[in-house]
Amino acid sequence: MNILGLSALYHDSAACLIQDGRIIAAAQEERFTRKKHDSNIPLHAIRYCLAEGNVAPGELDVAVFYDKPISKFSRIMKTYFSVAPRGLRSFMMAVPVWLRQKLWIPAEIEGVLGDAGCGAPGKILFTEHHEAHAASAFFPSPFPSAAILTLDGVGEWATSSIGIGQGNKISLLEELHFPHSLGMLYSAFTYFTGFRVNSGEYKLMGLAPYGEPKYVDQIRDNLISVREDGSFQLNMDYFGFLDGLTMTNDRFADLFGGPPRKPESDLTRREMDLARSVQVVTEEIVLKMARHAKAITGEKHLCLAGGVALNCVANGIVLRSGVFDDVWIQPASGDAGGAMGSALFVHHQLQDQPRSADGKHDSMAGSYFGPSFSVDQIAEWLDYHGCPYECVADGDLEKQVAQLIADQNVVGLFQGRMEFGPRALGNRSIVGDARSPKMQSVLNLKIKYRESFRPFAPSCLEERISDFFEIDRPSPYMLLVAQVRKDRCTEPEGGEGDLKIYDWVNQPRSDAPAITHVDYSARIQSVSAETNPRYHRIIKEFENLTGYGIIINTSFNVRGEPIVCTPEDAYRCFMRTEMDVLVLGNLILKKSDQPKWADRDEAWQKEFPLD
Repeated sequence: MNILGLSALYHDSAACLIQDGRIIAAAQEERFTRKKHDSNIPLHAIRYCLAEGNVAPGELDVAVFYDKPISKFSRIMKTYFSVAPRGLRSFMMAVPVWLRQKLWIPAEIEGVLGDAGCGAPGKILFTEHHEAHAASAFFPSPFPSAAILTLDGVGEWATSSIGIGQGNKISLLEELHFPHSLGMLYSAFTYFTGFRVNSGEYKLMGLAPYGEPKYVDQIRDNLISVREDGSFQLNMDYFGFLDGLTMTNDRFADLFGGPPRKPESDLTRREMDLARSVQVVTEEIVLKMARHAKAITGEKHLCLAGGVALNCVANGIVLRSGVFDDVWIQPASGDAGGAMGSALFVHHQLQDQPRSADGKHDSMAGSYFGPSFSVDQIAEWLDYHGCPYECVADGDLEKQVAQLIADQNVVGLFQGRMEFGPRALGNRSIVGDARSPKMQSVLNLKIKYRESFRPFAPSCLEERISDFFEIDRPSPYMLLVAQVRKDRCTEPEGGEGDLKIYDWVNQPRSDAPAITHVDYSARIQSVSAETNPRYHRIIKEFENLTGYGIIINTSFNVRGEPIVCTPEDAYRCFMRTEMDVLVLGNLILKKSDQPKWADRDEAWQKEFPLD
C-alpha cells in the first residue's frame, strides 16, 4: 500500500511516502528548487519520494492533501465579507490565486503526478489541516496513548486544537478558531520587530533573552484576553491581517511607541523587550493549554505539532512544568509535517491499520528521510569538476574530523540521508568547537552571513546530556531548550552594562561558551549511537581528544538559502563562505587545496541578499 502525503500552496511544501505504514521518504520542496520556503506543488519532492520507494506508474494507491481547500476558501470569503469594504486590495490579490489554482487541488495533484511519471493515484483524499498536524504528532510518537496539542497560524478555521490519541486512532476534542491565533500573534510581533513572517519567528525567539518583559501588561491589557484553559481572544482593533496587507496597524504602532522596525536596521532595546514580552505571553498560553489538555484527557504524555511547536523555549517550559510525564514533538512541526501527518492519518485512521508503540522509541528514525549519495557518486562529481579530496576509511574519518574540530576548523558535514524538517541534525550540518568563545561570532558573520546575536545549538552525546544541561532525558530533534548546568556557568567579565547586543555574544558564560545563550540556555540535540552512529562517533572522538562530548551544530546553509541537499549544493556553499573543511561522506576536502572560486563573496551576496 503506497500512500503519498502532500502539503503545498502556502509555505514549506513537502511530500512524504508511506508504504504499509512505514515512513519511506519525506522532503521539503525547497531543498530541490533552492527557493526557501517554496510553496509550489512539490514536484521534485514527489519524484524523490516515489523513486526512493520504487513506486512504478500505476502503483500509487492514495494521494492525500493536508488541508481542505473548500473549507479554507469559505473561511477566507467570510472573513473578507465581515470587514468589507475594508480589505478590498487584499481581496483582489488573494481571490484570483484561489480561482486559478487553490480550488482545483485534485487536478493539480493529477497533473504533477503525471509530470513525475507516476500516473493518476487510486484515490485523492483530503484531511483537515489540524487533523494532519495531530496525526504527525501522535502516530510517529513512542506513546501508546497521549494528549495532543496543535498550534499554528490557521488551517481551515482552527488555529489550535486539543485531542487524544489512543492506539491507531486520534480524536480532536476542542478547537480555537480564526482570527484568534497564537501563531498570528507571534507573527505580528515578528513583523513589527523587522523580521519576515513565516520565516523570522525563530529570530524573534532567539532575540527574546536579550530583553525584559516590560510590555507583557500592555499585551494582556490591549491585545489579548486569555482564559484559564488557554483559550483566548485577540483584539482585532490592533491587527491588520484581516483587512490589510500587514500583520499590524497604526494602533499597534501607537501602543508600542512608533512604527515597525525597518528590516536590517539596528535592533534597539524596544525590539528586545517586545520579543521577550510576546515570548512570555506565548509560554503562558501554551502551558495553560497543556494543563487543560491534561485535565480533559487524563493522559500522562503529550504530543505537539504545528508551527508554534517549533518554539523550543515554550516546549522546554511545558516539559519542566511536570504537567506531563513526557513530551514528544514532531520534528517537522510546520506545514511540511502535514504531508507526513496526512499520509499516516489515511493509513491508521481511515484504513484502520495497526500501530506499534513501545513507549520509548518513535518511528521517525532520527528524521533522516531525505536523499543520500554514495561515495562513488560524490567522487564522480568532484573528479569531473577537478576538486581535490582525500578518501578516508571509516574509523579514521571520525578521528580526523574530530581533530579538525578541536583545531578550531569550521567543518561542513554532508552525510547519509538529508533531514526532514527545519533542523539540521548532523547529516547536513556545519560543526565547530563549542569550547571556543569566538566560534559563535565566526559562524554567524563569516559562514552563515546572518545576525550575530543568534545562538547556536549544541550536539551532545545522548549519554552525556545531563553532564552539560539541566535535563534528564534525550532531545534528539533540537526542539527543547534547557539551562546549562550551573556548575559550568560563569559570569561575564565586567558584566554587560551598556554593551550593544552584538557585543553580548562575545561574553563567555560557560565552559562551552559558543552554545550558551545570554540567559544560560541552549537548544539541545542529543545524538544517539542508534539513530546516527557516524555523527555519534565523531563527537565521541572529540570527547576522547578534549574531554567534551559536545560540539556546535548549525544547518548547512547561509542566510536566505535552504539547507543543502546535494553534494553540489554543499560544495558551492563551502566555497562561497569561509568554511575550512568539507566532509562529503568519506571524502575530506580542505579549502586551501581547492581551485579558486572567483565569485565567492560578491556574487554570493547578490544571489542570496539579506532577508
